[in-house]
Amino acid sequence: MKALFGRCDLSVTKKWHKQGAIIMIISDVEPYPLEFTPETMAVIIIDMQRDFLEEGGFGASLGNDVSLLRKVINPIKTVLRAAREMKLLIIHTREGHEPDLSDAPISKLKRGQISPGIGQSGPMGRLLVRGEPGHEIIPELYPEEGEQVIDKPGKGAFFATELDNILGNKNIKTLVVCGVTTEVCVHTTVREANDRGYECLVLEDCVSSYFPNFHDIGMEMIKAQGGIFGWVSSSKSFLDVLEKTAENSEPNYF
Repeated sequence: MKALFGRCDLSVTKKWHKQGAIIMIISDVEPYPLEFTPETMAVIIIDMQRDFLEEGGFGASLGNDVSLLRKVINPIKTVLRAAREMKLLIIHTREGHEPDLSDAPISKLKRGQISPGIGQSGPMGRLLVRGEPGHEIIPELYPEEGEQVIDKPGKGAFFATELDNILGNKNIKTLVVCGVTTEVCVHTTVREANDRGYECLVLEDCVSSYFPNFHDIGMEMIKAQGGIFGWVSSSKSFLDVLEKTAENSEPNYF
């Protein structure tokens, strides 16, 4: 098969499961090599919404520099393109609330005491409200037909959503995690996934924070103590393993 994504990293190897499925082993990760089967892997892209990545959105209303999040758009775009070519399960999440804010706890609405705050009007409509322009995923990463979109009211993608059922019905075991922000919605989702028995591979150049030191600490926390929450690697290493998978898979494997 023609190379899809460039030169393949030699740290990617494969072996055959006794049932005949391909098991990929990626060693360019921390804290130690990760095994997975492509058919039980999903890519989850967390909260790449206009409200967090564009001027006039909720993130900017908090006084944040949205350019710090926008730097992950191109790496995620490359991963998304590769995942689509490999026909992996792709899930996008959006944080936001019902128009009447009935699913937004008072503690969340009051936190920060900012204006405009959640539910109030901004340049892209009411902030963090479903159906408003700011709630949409940015055009660069907009979901294609058939890709799952999970609307979540909280920071974690599992809380008050059908994500666990969706993953279970697809027999997903491993999540490749991208999105924003590292220490809030990404970390919360990884911790939720870990408690539910999923393995998580976080691509460090595909997640970001408004606070670079929070991002660095967040990555250290995930891989600490033998991978207490999961694995950390780069988008290049992940693309290498996808290319190797494509070269060694049967045409109808997925």
